[in-house]
Amino acid sequence: MTTIRSHKGNTPSFGARTWVDPSAVVIGDVILGDDCSVWPMTVVRGDMHRIRIGQRCSIQDGSVLHITHASDFNPGGWPLTLGDDVTVGHKALLHGCTIGSRVLVGMGCIIMDGAVVEDEVIVAAGCLVPPGKTLASGHLYVGSPCKKARALTEQERRFFTYTAANYVRLKDDYLND
Repeated sequence: MTTIRSHKGNTPSFGARTWVDPSAVVIGDVILGDDCSVWPMTVVRGDMHRIRIGQRCSIQDGSVLHITHASDFNPGGWPLTLGDDVTVGHKALLHGCTIGSRVLVGMGCIIMDGAVVEDEVIVAAGCLVPPGKTLASGHLYVGSPCKKARALTEQERRFFTYTAANYVRLKDDYLND
């Protein structure tokens, strides 16, 4: 099985020191920045629109990253964009949304078309972020549908770069094996 696949002339592109697990699938118009990691059984499918992932992002096991194509119902479509230092928890579904930098997307989250997660946000495990919703910077969101729970602590804000760096180290272990 080929895990890195071109589609309609678009071939995924990877920054320096990026690691993709052999069981993950990355297709089409996808660009990952430096020091990213894509873990087992993950799908990153840029087949009908673009996916852009910043630096030091970790896409955990079983996650699905996809887009919404352009049509009469949605003329521009919805690409998928992640900033830098984003940790995407296990089995998350990110669909045609925009995720800022220094964000933690909890396990099992669903973030829908046109949603925007600003910088420095924690989206708690199991959250549903409805289409078009914006999550303001500096807060924890919980629930389904998600609601603002509280402002982040300074320790939580420091955790964003800690966890990103931790996954860079782990990814480097895999690259060196």
